[in-house]
Amino acid sequence: MQSRPLIGISTYWEKQTRWGVWELPTALLPAGYPQLVQASGGLAAMVPPDDARHAPSVVARLDGVIVAGGPDVEPARYGAERDPRTGPAATERDTWELALIRAAMTSGTPLLGICRGMQLLNVALGGTLTQHLDGHRDEIGAFGRHAVTSVPGTRYGELVPEETQVPAYHHQAIDRLGRGLVASAHAADGTVEAVELPGMTWVMGVQWHPEMGEDTRVTEGLVRAAAAPHGF
Repeated sequence: MQSRPLIGISTYWEKQTRWGVWELPTALLPAGYPQLVQASGGLAAMVPPDDARHAPSVVARLDGVIVAGGPDVEPARYGAERDPRTGPAATERDTWELALIRAAMTSGTPLLGICRGMQLLNVALGGTLTQHLDGHRDEIGAFGRHAVTSVPGTRYGELVPEETQVPAYHHQAIDRLGRGLVASAHAADGTVEAVELPGMTWVMGVQWHPEMGEDTRVTEGLVRAAAAPHGF
């Protein structure tokens, strides 16, 4: 049996999580993420925050990397003043996940950013974010769905050529694209919904949450790239 590629997924630090009789600090990841990787043909590994200096050695042990969704990116990371509607800073997670992204791009390790992960990818490459937009989060704690249209000729467009409905929950989005990134999908209102780096290395971000849906084509693309000899 062919070995399945190992895909590392960034996780949350939560100060207090309760299960059974216990209430303790926890490295937390919604089950949808590892289940998505498994359904796409990969092995899933949780990657909790660590000292940023260790990111290259962590990535070196992985065949692919997913930066998961989560809290808003600290505006200072892209040189902006904080909008009152921006959520609390997640400084430790920002630092660690930016280090993971840079290590993956340096090593040529296939990389997928999901929601916050796509925004961090953009920030890592010098891009900026819109700190609030309406219409992409129906209500607090509930995923909505909206249409996304791919850009022909892009890697995402090859994976998902038709318009598709995606599960979404975000109030921030890409403003100015980072260096080298191209938009590969848009919402009806023009919001950038997917980005990628053209070239041999597989680097992509999606603004929605594929772990909350049934479409595995994007993560299957990541897993195939992770299984390839040179990650493409």
